[in-house]
Amino acid sequence: MKPVCRYIFLIALLALAGLQSFAQQTQKMYLSGTGSDKTVNWQFHCSTGRNSGKWTTIPVPSNWELQGFGKYNYGWAKDTARGKEVGQYKYKFKVPASFKGKTVQIVFEGAMTDTEVKINGKPAGPIHQGSYYAFKYDITSLIKFDGTNLLEATVAKHSANQSVNEAERKGDFWIFGGIFRPVYLQALPVQHVSRVALDAQANGSFKADMYLKNAPANSTASVQITTLSGQTLGSPVNATVTADSVVHLQANVANPKQWSPETPDLYNAVFTLTQNGKVLHTVTKRFGFRTVEVKQRDGVYVNGLKVKFKGVNRHSFWPTTGRALSKARSVEDANLIKDLNMNAVRMSHYPPDDHFLDVCDSLGLFVLDELAGWHGHYDTPTGTKLLKEMMEHDENHPSIVLWVNGNEGGHNRELDPLFRKLDIQKRTVLHAWEDFGGFDTQHYRDYNYGIGTYDNGHSIVMPTEFLHGMYDGGHGAGIDDYWKMMLANPLSAGGFLWDFADQGVVRTDLNGKIDTEKDKGPDGIVGPYHEKEGSFFTVKEVWSPVFFERREIASGFDGVFHLENRYNVTNLNQCTFTGKLVRIKDTYGKAKPAELDIAITSPNIKPWEKGDLKVNMPSDYKSYDFLYITVTDNHKRELFTWSWPITKPERVARKIVVKDGKQSIDVTTVDSLYQVSANGIKLWFSKANGMLKKVENAKGVIPFNNGPVLQEGANNFKNFTQKLDGKNVVIESTFDRKAAYNTLQWTVYPTGWVKMQVRYFPGDYFTNFVGVNFSFPEKEMKAVEYMGSGPYRVWKNRMKGNKLGVWKKDYNDTETGQSWNYPEFKGYHANMYWCKFITTGQPFTVLTDDEDTFFRLFTPTPHDDQWHNYVVKFPSGDISFMQGIGAIGNKTLGAEDTGPMGMKHIFYDYEKEPMRAKEMNLYFDFSGR
Repeated sequence: MKPVCRYIFLIALLALAGLQSFAQQTQKMYLSGTGSDKTVNWQFHCSTGRNSGKWTTIPVPSNWELQGFGKYNYGWAKDTARGKEVGQYKYKFKVPASFKGKTVQIVFEGAMTDTEVKINGKPAGPIHQGSYYAFKYDITSLIKFDGTNLLEATVAKHSANQSVNEAERKGDFWIFGGIFRPVYLQALPVQHVSRVALDAQANGSFKADMYLKNAPANSTASVQITTLSGQTLGSPVNATVTADSVVHLQANVANPKQWSPETPDLYNAVFTLTQNGKVLHTVTKRFGFRTVEVKQRDGVYVNGLKVKFKGVNRHSFWPTTGRALSKARSVEDANLIKDLNMNAVRMSHYPPDDHFLDVCDSLGLFVLDELAGWHGHYDTPTGTKLLKEMMEHDENHPSIVLWVNGNEGGHNRELDPLFRKLDIQKRTVLHAWEDFGGFDTQHYRDYNYGIGTYDNGHSIVMPTEFLHGMYDGGHGAGIDDYWKMMLANPLSAGGFLWDFADQGVVRTDLNGKIDTEKDKGPDGIVGPYHEKEGSFFTVKEVWSPVFFERREIASGFDGVFHLENRYNVTNLNQCTFTGKLVRIKDTYGKAKPAELDIAITSPNIKPWEKGDLKVNMPSDYKSYDFLYITVTDNHKRELFTWSWPITKPERVARKIVVKDGKQSIDVTTVDSLYQVSANGIKLWFSKANGMLKKVENAKGVIPFNNGPVLQEGANNFKNFTQKLDGKNVVIESTFDRKAAYNTLQWTVYPTGWVKMQVRYFPGDYFTNFVGVNFSFPEKEMKAVEYMGSGPYRVWKNRMKGNKLGVWKKDYNDTETGQSWNYPEFKGYHANMYWCKFITTGQPFTVLTDDEDTFFRLFTPTPHDDQWHNYVVKFPSGDISFMQGIGAIGNKTLGAEDTGPMGMKHIFYDYEKEPMRAKEMNLYFDFSGR
């Protein structure tokens, strides 16, 4: 044979081999798009509501409400108010010639809710009832290869099966209609593998069940395990097939890489059906080696290690597409959950898209997969069918470690044994919000509920929902207290916050408004478009696997920090530690900003052990303001950046405040006021109560006045006197243990700087907050620039998550969970050094030389709930300087029920002994600079 002919023959053989190999794999052809980001238009007719009664087009997959059809409904709507429209779909398609001679199935990944499918006018099978489950029909006998085929799907949003409505559509979430997940054809050889269920243990033990269809006698079933790159591990395992059956295969891999959230190592299992050496069908499944063990009265163990779940509940949701999602959305969601330093996610309250589980496998997240049910449940025949569909669709994902049979009473107990019967891995089944099967998963328990049976019982404690978000409450507000308790309790397996994202849907019937159904949907750690709330960063810090014990940088500081490694398998020497010293600019430009990077050697600290981190500080480190330490994990994901103050507020104030000057001060008495003039600044103080009544300079009036007013305390400043102290003017009240035990002193310096000193006793043993208020017209505030913790506001029970620095915030009237311009402007801000108030008129600046001072900007829009848990108490006035701030509640708990940090402040008055009073010192610059 000539070389050219031999070459052509070789190409032909290779091409034939490739075609033959391809022909023995399952072939897939999408009729719809692959997700919400890539859709295909189908013909569509909506029965009632918007744009109904006419044929038009609709993108598939989608929820039809978001496309301008039908009626929006929240799950709590009365039955008489519910949209019950029916959507009719039509789509024409041609079947590839390569599908000839094969079994052709049509697969719907999800449709809401009852779906009748016809091919070329003939029913494909019985109507499918249930929204979140993939279903398929064998349409081999219904399709034609020599022309165009017609797919017709009739989808009823409201099910004819009342148990489906009880399980899926009477819930605390938006309910939609439509084909919201992809639709495709798949072609399999007539003799094929119909299902594979596998169980791969951490020790390398591997077993699988191959379900065969039309398998010829004396054929062979085999499995070959490979790495994702194709490297084979060991030899294939074979079994002889006698007829249609389930073939059991077993293998063992020596020292496999184990799957876990920290090490999401994956493998492929290639299953092959052959006869006489000829490949009939090949199916590849991706999996991970991992062992899940529930030890009663102890905990959950994965790969032999006890697990604390740091989890969140997640709806399949996006504001412009509803439940129709894409793989890109799944990747984004999972990455954000990982960025929160979480290791787990609960599918609430239904199974997710397959690509979300794929992403959890590859990025590393434990999953609680859930059969739908929200206070109501499926009847047994329906639930049995849907559970089988969920199991077949999801069973091989290593990320799934527990099953959930319904939510908050929506448990069909007759289905519990079926989970174990169908699941080759025999994963444990939970009832969310019930003490069942050795797990107490009850929701929204008070922090002190542990006084009863919750923590002191015998079940593993794992709330499948806790710290219910609402507006700015929940999540980070209380998580520090709860997590300390969970870590300390051997029976605690952690828990799952409610929930990941605000359920704000775009209302195409309301000009694109984002609707959270009032207080029902704004429950997220992130907004509808994943805007990060303050709680995002609090949770991120609290759930960091690297824990820094509290350490003050003071005299004698040796650069050593005490750490705890809260990883399960990762040594901290696998993480990257970087340090930075920062010198902050001040608002007057007196301090020149500077940064110095510090190399830090990662410490050798094993999982769940403690050790030291040594930071080699330069000799001049005290000339800097803050130290930052950033830790990045071995996947290059930042865990958190911690910050410590080096410079205290007193030193900053000493540098900025100018007290000495050659100017003279004039003091006059006008009616009931002291009028003080210094360096072009005029100040008026009440002789009766010491209040600052008016501020003016050459440019005009600065409308900052009517303070200080004590909160919460007696405003009993009395008997004021005025005197000269050198060149300074001092106006102060007189102490009286019975009638005027709180004192106020103003000092005006020749430079025009003003000092306020208040010595006070909080009004009660328990107080919501303590500090002083002033008035300022909100409409004239443009922005603030401040040195302190930022950029987010804080609550007494949500102090973590911020970073020390200089922050600029423009005014906004953001209502958390109702509008999403974050960070919010209004509220409490921590660790104030100085704050420049930028107004429509002149700016003014306030400094303190006290540590732990908060400043408060106005009052956020008040919200209430039916139990009055969320109600937040704020001081009166407009701008406050505080030494104690209020906590925030959530949808299910008042602030004081979220733990010690949520409780009121306590202060004993020591019989009004002056030296025991609290003291606040503030400096004011009213020069307009």
